[in-house]
Amino acid sequence: MTTRILPAAGDPDAARSIVALLSQLPDAEPAPPVPDSTHLLDTLGRMAAESIDELPEVVLVHERIGPVPALELIREVALRFPAVGVVLLSSDAGPGLFSAAMDSGARGLISLPLSYEELAARVQAAALWSVGVRRHLGRGAEVYSGPGGRVVTVTGAKGGVGTTFTAVQFALAAAASGRRTALVDLDLQAGDVGSYLDVQFRRSIADLAGIQDISPRVLQDAVYEDRTGLALLLAPAEGERGEEVDERATRHVISALRARYELVVIDCGTQVTGANAAAVEQADVAVLVTTPDVVAVRAAKRMVRMWERLQVRKAEDTAMVVNRWSKHTEIQPSLIEKITKTRPVRTTVPAAFKELQAVVDAGRVQDLDNRSTVKQALWAVAGELGLLSAAPSREKQPAASAAAGTALAVRAAGPVARLRRGREG
Repeated sequence: MTTRILPAAGDPDAARSIVALLSQLPDAEPAPPVPDSTHLLDTLGRMAAESIDELPEVVLVHERIGPVPALELIREVALRFPAVGVVLLSSDAGPGLFSAAMDSGARGLISLPLSYEELAARVQAAALWSVGVRRHLGRGAEVYSGPGGRVVTVTGAKGGVGTTFTAVQFALAAAASGRRTALVDLDLQAGDVGSYLDVQFRRSIADLAGIQDISPRVLQDAVYEDRTGLALLLAPAEGERGEEVDERATRHVISALRARYELVVIDCGTQVTGANAAAVEQADVAVLVTTPDVVAVRAAKRMVRMWERLQVRKAEDTAMVVNRWSKHTEIQPSLIEKITKTRPVRTTVPAAFKELQAVVDAGRVQDLDNRSTVKQALWAVAGELGLLSAAPSREKQPAASAAAGTALAVRAAGPVARLRRGREG
């Protein structure tokens, strides 16, 4: 049996030595090493999208991988790709690290510097385990990529572009289609999900921050089951408590939510923090919301560039939603696509705040009329992104329009010229 092995090592020298030793193993097929956690998860995700049989049997994770710490990365791989055997390479092979690695989902621990005998034994054991899991799942079966459902993050290019309203409508659309849906407010200092849905609750995501093992009972105590059918995990009422929710806590919370809900919608606000960056990195779908004006589009460009520098998300893997669009808007979706290098959705959201004002002021956006063009557009976007389990009813379908599916021509005057001048800035 040929064993496919994918090494993940940030240090080029370490990567070369790992591949050199792997090439000496009998029946081993080492893949080119990946340099960081983002590339590893992206690579495994692309393979899993094809078939479970495309995944490597073994993944080797070096202790100095980044930006996600090695143990956190192992936990994420084990949760999302449970048919892959993960082995940690570390200079510390003591019982404490061994226990922590096993708790994270690793199938073995290899001490550094590498020795042929130990490498061969651990790789073989992980490969045999992986083959057994795949045999149990069944060859040719539907790809199994971890427990629970999908995670979609909604981030705003800047304040006031409609981030929270978009996230809430995505979650309502998914719940209406029959999916068990959680809505998380990760705008930790200025979260308004509760205000939009007229909900007050004593618990928040901050109450889960210090818990290492979030059991279903603990999660249930922190989540508010709303009458809309949504499970709400709110931001803390005291903004300063947002500092308690760090990157590690966010990963644990998302993993716990994945295991319980079919879809997890996360409002990430407009600021890049360790918490929401971790959410965007873990997301199956990352949405960036902008409005078609110079300031917002430039902010969107800054956001995607920052994500790329931090190795959080590639621009081409980001879905762009254009809010408050009209046929008179000079900055068209096609230009936004060129400037930000993102992947725009076909449906644009019209500028029709009068439809929303009454329910927004009342804090009852769940009561927005189905005839609202804004609601129809956002629910259509949710369908485009694959967030719905079935097509919405006829009354909820968006009206057909040329603007929904077509990138229209851009006029070269006014704010468009300003954007073009600043495109390289």
